[in-house]
Amino acid sequence: MQADIDFSHYLKSTGAGLIHLDLAVEGVNCAGCMAKIERNLSTIPDVTSARVNLTDSRLALEWKAGALDPALFVSRLAELGYKAYPFERNDAETQEARRAQGLLRRLGVAAFAAMNVMMLSVPVWSGNVSDMLPEQRDFFHWLSALIVLPAAAYSAQPFFSSALSALRARGVNMDVPISIGILLALATSVIETVNHAEHAYFDAAIMLIAFLLAGRFLDQNMRRRTRAFAGNLAALKAETATKFVSPTEIKTVPAAAIRPGDIVLLRPGERCAVDGNVIEGRSEVDQSLITGETLPTMAASGSAVFAGTVIRSGTLRVRASAASGGTLLDEISRLLDHALQARSRYLRLAERASRLYAPVVHATALLTMLGWLAYGASFHNSIVTAIAVLIITCPCALGLAIPAVQTVASGALFGSGVLLNAGDAIERIAEIDRVIFDKTGTLTLPELDVANLADIPDDVVKLAGRLALSSRHPVAAAVARKAGAASPLADIQEEPGQGVHGFHEGRPIRLGRPSFCGADDLANEILCRDPEASVVAFSHGESRYAFAVRQRLRPDAAEVIAALTRMGIAVEIVSGDREPAVRHAARMLGAHEWRAEVSPVDKIDRIEELARQGCKVLMVGDGLNDAPALAAAHASMSPVTATHMSQAVADAVFLGERLTPVVVAVKVSRKALRLMRQNLWLAVVYNVLAVPIAIAGLVTPLIAAAAMSGSSVIVMLNALRARARETV
Repeated sequence: MQADIDFSHYLKSTGAGLIHLDLAVEGVNCAGCMAKIERNLSTIPDVTSARVNLTDSRLALEWKAGALDPALFVSRLAELGYKAYPFERNDAETQEARRAQGLLRRLGVAAFAAMNVMMLSVPVWSGNVSDMLPEQRDFFHWLSALIVLPAAAYSAQPFFSSALSALRARGVNMDVPISIGILLALATSVIETVNHAEHAYFDAAIMLIAFLLAGRFLDQNMRRRTRAFAGNLAALKAETATKFVSPTEIKTVPAAAIRPGDIVLLRPGERCAVDGNVIEGRSEVDQSLITGETLPTMAASGSAVFAGTVIRSGTLRVRASAASGGTLLDEISRLLDHALQARSRYLRLAERASRLYAPVVHATALLTMLGWLAYGASFHNSIVTAIAVLIITCPCALGLAIPAVQTVASGALFGSGVLLNAGDAIERIAEIDRVIFDKTGTLTLPELDVANLADIPDDVVKLAGRLALSSRHPVAAAVARKAGAASPLADIQEEPGQGVHGFHEGRPIRLGRPSFCGADDLANEILCRDPEASVVAFSHGESRYAFAVRQRLRPDAAEVIAALTRMGIAVEIVSGDREPAVRHAARMLGAHEWRAEVSPVDKIDRIEELARQGCKVLMVGDGLNDAPALAAAHASMSPVTATHMSQAVADAVFLGERLTPVVVAVKVSRKALRLMRQNLWLAVVYNVLAVPIAIAGLVTPLIAAAAMSGSSVIVMLNALRARARETV
């Protein structure tokens, strides 16, 4: 039986006789990779477009309908040295991308109009103090109006629509005073132009719009990029299932396409994509991502298996079950939903502050106008002064204070291998004072390692590695990897659940269970010294050897825990794994606090207990059983090898084998939080100094716009300080 990938779920018709497919491509790192892929795929007949997005590592393909098999593109990319998976953009990411593109277009229009109007304003400014004729000044004002009015009508739509929505809901937001300021400045400018006045404020209005759009785009772009990276990581993990489409035919389909009652095939080394019951076969199953337990359990006919488990030996046929309220996944999802509800309080606080800002600005501008009228000023001068107050108090610097730092800091974190997955992740990571690490897959690497390689002769290791290439068992794969084996032995057979065997140089050769190779005594010696290890035995004729295979600690785990401790952050290990395994890891890493055999509920209870004590916990985990704890913690991080649910819940995902990004994330976040507070104080000080001057009538709307723009530039320059790279 041969399994082919079913692309039908991912193909989209463009309506012009063309088919569109998006692929997530692994290993695209530079413009050279992009050009190489585009050039090679464009040479395939009937391909009309091949475009690589270097930022998101995605390939968009279009070709004539019915002309090509999509599998051709995956195989061609494999020949070029790139691994690719079908990718389906979710609705949220599509909407984010469209909003970001819309803001960028509006920003371009506003900036272009502002530059042209500023060029027209120069002769007006100089002419007002020289001998410019009124007719010439009116001409420049009307020309400015022709540029600004349509540009403002298009560019300011995000602020106008947001303000209208708030007013329809009988509320106000920060876009209400912004919209009023823009409309008053434009209306006053038109009236001034009609009345042949010396001053018009088209330049102030369009500059205001441009700077506000720049801040809005920075914030939107940061959110879009983090969502895109998270989506791409999910696609590269390629959650698919091998489904029986007939009693003898199988096909690889997206996990989302599996329905209750479907039968799927699970082979050694594969990760289960469904919940279900075994109907045929027998295999060891690694449930470490579900329960945290590193030792495999035996699954046979009638056994339940869960999505996320790894098949260690043998082949299973599993009937997918309907989701029911009592499954492990449902229980974890309920805990997850409950934990996520507590996090939304953070956002409500920010909304309350923005609602308070608008009425204060309105009241200040209104009182300014009434005060000047009472003082005896003309209505014209009073309304101009009120407009200056509205513009100078515009929350541009305040709006940029946080997103500017977030954008710069998220770029610095990405350069260090950390992808943010939440808008307020930086603030919460900066506040943590305790880190809880899961063990399996977090402090340890997902790939197995051979611990006693130095005790076995090199020629034996190489021969065992060649034999191990014939097995798909992950323990055998660890032996092959450590041996550097490249060519398998010929005429090797596999006995499911036992191992592989054959003949080499006229003598029988075996690799597998100790009992299968006659090496039980050697295996018992290893297990007495290292109860956490898995043992794979090797025999060649009368020679017997045993390989101790175990999960390897991340190379910098001890250094990271020491660095966190030096920073005044308490560290503990909370794992669902067995006590001997957790105790051994804690001793190796220098962690004094640890807990073993902990359930998902117990992890949440521990986090809540620490929260009651005033601790702010950073949870670092990777398994499905860690997802509720990740959501319940004050902040959370997951490795890129984590389950999709853990990645989706975590505030940040880190790349690579090293744990250093955890320390870097804390350092960068703390620095970014300091810069955010500085920016907020800069915005406050600016308003404290500028508002009284505007109320006193000492600035025009143009000067107010320039002052507002200057404060925004200062805030953005301060935000750039977050670019500095941090190390352990």
